[in-house]
Parts: sequence; structure tokens; C-alpha cells
Amino acid sequence: MKKYIRPFMAAATVLAIAVTVLVALHLAMPGWYARWWYPLDYAESISRCSNENSLDPALVAAVIYTESQFDRLSTSPAGAVGLMQIMPGTGRWIAEEHGTVIQGDELRDPEINIAYGCWYLRYLLDRYRNPSLALAAYNGGIENVDSWMAEAGGGREFDYTKDIPFKETRDYVSRVETAVHIYERAYPAELGTE
Repeated sequence: MKKYIRPFMAAATVLAIAVTVLVALHLAMPGWYARWWYPLDYAESISRCSNENSLDPALVAAVIYTESQFDRLSTSPAGAVGLMQIMPGTGRWIAEEHGTVIQGDELRDPEINIAYGCWYLRYLLDRYRNPSLALAAYNGGIENVDSWMAEAGGGREFDYTKDIPFKETRDYVSRVETAVHIYERAYPAELGTE
């Protein structure tokens, strides 16, 4: 029995060290490691559309990752489509604001979806002047955010961790904000943020 204990203890020690290293690596999330977990496609479109709308390209990449994980064919249960998960009604409104009409499945086109998503994100940032509120509106809707802000009131600053009643929206804001920092470290050259 003793002859089996030593190899078992050695294997258990090596496994414990490996797990500790992996956990530390995952928490530190250096750029080279982050690329395994956080993909980046359409970098040129993201960079161009971000610049056209005065947005941080890492923010746009983080929204796309959180919304669709870069799956251009993604559709939400609510009907939002494409990389940035734009609702068809929102897509029609954005098209009208640009003096155009959206046809059929055009929202699934990565170029159109990223361009519309960036324009809408800029609109929300201008409206709320607060990135967390803009992200909450992107996920939970303008009407909801306006209502939550009115309910929070009292002259204090809006705190999305306390004032948003939808867990999904609170989690969404947190996930995007975390992913922004990861995309900044992982893809500075591709996103033009060096």
C-alpha cells in the first residue's frame, strides 16, 4: 500500500500546482492567453466604425463578444440579430436616421451590423453620458434605463449594481466592462489602440 502512496502524492502535488498556475494565469489574463478565450474577427470593420463614431474599438469588440461571440448568424430569443444583436425595429430606425431603408436580412451583414451597432452605441453614450448606462440601455432598452434612473433619483449618482433590477442587464454591463480591458490588452495592434 505504501508503494502507491508516494506516486499518488507526487501526482496530486503536480496537479495542484498546475491548477494553481492555470487559475493565476486566467485571473491575470495576459494578452497572449486572452486570445484563446476572447476571439476577434472583423477587426478592420470594428476599428473603422469605432473611429467613425468616436468609440473605443475595444468597447465595440467587447460588446460583440458579449452579444454574439462573433457569430454573425446569431439570433436572440427576442429577435435581435447579427454580431451586435440589433433588434429589427432598431435597425429600421437607424436606417431612417441615415436616410436609407434596411432590406430583409441586411442586419446580418457584418459590415452593416457593426456600422449600425457602433452608431447606436454612440447615440446611447451621447444620451446618457455614462458608459454603464449606455451599455444597460443597449441591453435592457432605453425606456427601462430612463425608468430606472427616475426611480433611483434622489440626487445621487446612478449605480448599475444597485439600481438596475434586471440581473441579466447588470451581468451584461459587468461582462462588457470586463471584456473591454481584456480586448485592450489582447489586441492593441488589430484594434489600432497601441
